[in-house]
Amino acid sequence: MHKQRQRRTVGITRRALLVASLFAGNSVRAEQGALAQTSGPGLSGRRPNIVFMLTDDQGFGDFSAHGNPVLKTPNLDRLRSEGVRFSDFHVGPTCAPTRAGLMTGRHEFKNGVTHTILERERLTLKATTLAQVLKSAGYATGIFGKWHLGDEAEYQPGSRGFDEVFIHGGGGIGQTYPGSCGDAPGNTYFNPAILHNNTFVKTQGYCTDIFYEQATRWIDGCRKAGKPFFAYIPSNTPHGPYIAKPEDKALYADKGLSNNTQNFFGMIHNIDVNVGKLLAQLEAWDLTRDTLVIFMNDNGGTAGIEVYNAGMRGGKGTAYVGGTRAASFWRWPGTLKPADCKALTAYLDLFPTLAELAGAPLTDAFKAQVEGRSLLPLLANPAAQGEDRFLFVHQGRWAKLEDPNNSKYKMASVRNTRWVLVSEKGGSQPVWQLFDLSVDYGQKTDVIAQHPEVVKELSAEFDRWWSSCLPLMDNEQAMGLAPINPFQTRYYAQFGGSPTPEDLKRMDPKGALTFGKKPPAGKKR
Repeated sequence: MHKQRQRRTVGITRRALLVASLFAGNSVRAEQGALAQTSGPGLSGRRPNIVFMLTDDQGFGDFSAHGNPVLKTPNLDRLRSEGVRFSDFHVGPTCAPTRAGLMTGRHEFKNGVTHTILERERLTLKATTLAQVLKSAGYATGIFGKWHLGDEAEYQPGSRGFDEVFIHGGGGIGQTYPGSCGDAPGNTYFNPAILHNNTFVKTQGYCTDIFYEQATRWIDGCRKAGKPFFAYIPSNTPHGPYIAKPEDKALYADKGLSNNTQNFFGMIHNIDVNVGKLLAQLEAWDLTRDTLVIFMNDNGGTAGIEVYNAGMRGGKGTAYVGGTRAASFWRWPGTLKPADCKALTAYLDLFPTLAELAGAPLTDAFKAQVEGRSLLPLLANPAAQGEDRFLFVHQGRWAKLEDPNNSKYKMASVRNTRWVLVSEKGGSQPVWQLFDLSVDYGQKTDVIAQHPEVVKELSAEFDRWWSSCLPLMDNEQAMGLAPINPFQTRYYAQFGGSPTPEDLKRMDPKGALTFGKKPPAGKKR
């Protein structure tokens, strides 16, 4: 493997200099308050293999290392202990929004993603994705699991920079919604039909096992070819429906938990086992010191909150800290020293960090798109505080064809390192609450009356951010593109058959079948 590392350094110097010059000149404030930072010493252009694992609906409290009194996650705990842990790391409040931010380095609303369904989960075709950038730097790119950024062919990961595609459709296995968002018909967590490079394969086994096994096989091929790889493994688990392998659920059967929580924790146990197997295989292949392994979850927790939420307020779908705080573990033995980093960091930072790390040839379009900041300085020196910044959270999910301004202040927040301003129940006007996170991370005491100057500053930043988002909400006029979703269309084309009347009713429960029609005259966006 030492020879492999030597091969990767050939021709990197020119890329690294280009990246350094681009980032040095990229003083981006934008909505995240991103500021130019000096690259971490010796990290820019190092070109490690990258394994990025993302779980669906696992909360920050759903790790034994974070204090969960019931759940056991020994492999995830080990991964956490062996790398840099970002302890104040935040993502979007729901699934597709977080993925849009991770893939582009900018807030999901500016990618057109304001929901998880109804065509509003589609990542704008104007955006450059992380996979495209890494591919341009000579990486092999593969995705194994949940995409959830558009099911039409032009939105699919194979058209957005991924060489290897092994995914289910829509937001989850077996889930289908009105319009274009949906999975193959009749799919289940056991033996699912998976789209593999434009052809469905009928698999055998449990979904999470299948995704990790396929990713491992693909990594082996990259290893043998001597090519750096970006393996993106976004499991659909532990998202509902809560269906664990029976033996995994049984581990939590006698602990006084609800049926859903037993399954939820069983699903996380299965993820933990698969993470352990992958780490062991990297070690067996002598790839550990050549590979950056990243683990995150995509939003606040769900079923596990009834057991433990790490003292936070809110969960998935909320603008409180408990809706967005996520695990963020970065392990690269021999390069990154295990440490906690308390700086305020976010999902938007993944894109510029990995691009810089890979020595990607970045463009002016990249600089205009990215709002996050490179984490390389913090990875090199986790004790650094980092510069203050603004982060914005919005649930989205307003009614189809509704004017977004009517929901401007509904379940939304803006924060910096110390303060967070939250409007949970507002609409076109805010109902603000202010919390001092330096002394009240659980958001129990509203101090808005004592700090009008903070409210003025943060609310002005929120208004400016919202105005910048409105012109970029590309999907708001979408009405649905077909009576059946593209995944089902592909499935029936390959295997025969057609949707039943019950299928169509489920996809369009009101019987409107408005697919393809124009919005009503005079209807506001």
